Amino acid sequence: MRKNGQLIAMTLPAILKIFVFAYLPMAGIILAFKDYVPVKGMFGSPWNGFENFAFFFQSADAWRILRNTIGLNALLIAAELLAGVLFALLLYEIASKKLLKAYQSVMFFPYFFSWVLVGLMMTTLLGPSTGMLTTLIRKLTGHEVSFYSEPWYWLIILPLVAVWKGTGFSSLIYYSALMSIDKELFEAAEIDGATRVQSIRHISVPFLIPMMVMLTILAIGNILRADFGLFYFVPRNISALFPVTDVLDTYVFRALTVNGDFAMSAAVGVFQSVVGFFMILGTNWLAKRVNRDYGLF
Repeated sequence: MRKNGQLIAMTLPAILKIFVFAYLPMAGIILAFKDYVPVKGMFGSPWNGFENFAFFFQSADAWRILRNTIGLNALLIAAELLAGVLFALLLYEIASKKLLKAYQSVMFFPYFFSWVLVGLMMTTLLGPSTGMLTTLIRKLTGHEVSFYSEPWYWLIILPLVAVWKGTGFSSLIYYSALMSIDKELFEAAEIDGATRVQSIRHISVPFLIPMMVMLTILAIGNILRADFGLFYFVPRNISALFPVTDVLDTYVFRALTVNGDFAMSAAVGVFQSVVGFFMILGTNWLAKRVNRDYGLF
């Protein structure tokens, strides 16, 4: 405490935020095991065991929602990982500082867009009658394409939108890791006759692997927590797209707003947290089995 007092003091706002927004609300977990009656309140409502969990898993939508959540999140994790590493490696090869700053600014700019704005942009691009891309396809091919009525298009659209919006941020993280590489390693490789691709493969990528593993472990821990804005605002909550775009978070949101089912929503939240906890433990264990230094803890 005496040696690192200033650093600890700097972390206090973050610790306070986590305590208020992550630890205090954990008392609400009991709502998942109760037959919630608003008049009686959270503590006065009667217990009903695991009935809220059974209600969700026995519903006709459970398999579709779990499939979409896990499948699409796995696809997004892989796409964002590859895109982030690739663009970080490309940025690292740029010698001009002015060009580097320009490329980083252009790539990072979409990260600040809200999902509401991105959803409006996608409507302008893919709208059924006046969308720019829809109109272009109609003029070139003579065929009418309706992106908002055919769900399988969104298996491609959603990852592309997520990569476009998030790659600037993720590539910056990997780029900062590349900046810690000793330049003498590249000079020695060049003297030994290594090509640029070989230097990237045997020097740059191995330096990135620990960061890639750490971020992937954290992402897998949240594989049941979909990005609500991406899956709600971009497809515009259109029911025709639910076979692909409906995930746990959007399903819970509709359960709250349409049915007012707080207990079932709490049960799904507890399920997400428990599964995420064990996914982090399992992924971290596998990473340490491959290399002890790759583990998050």
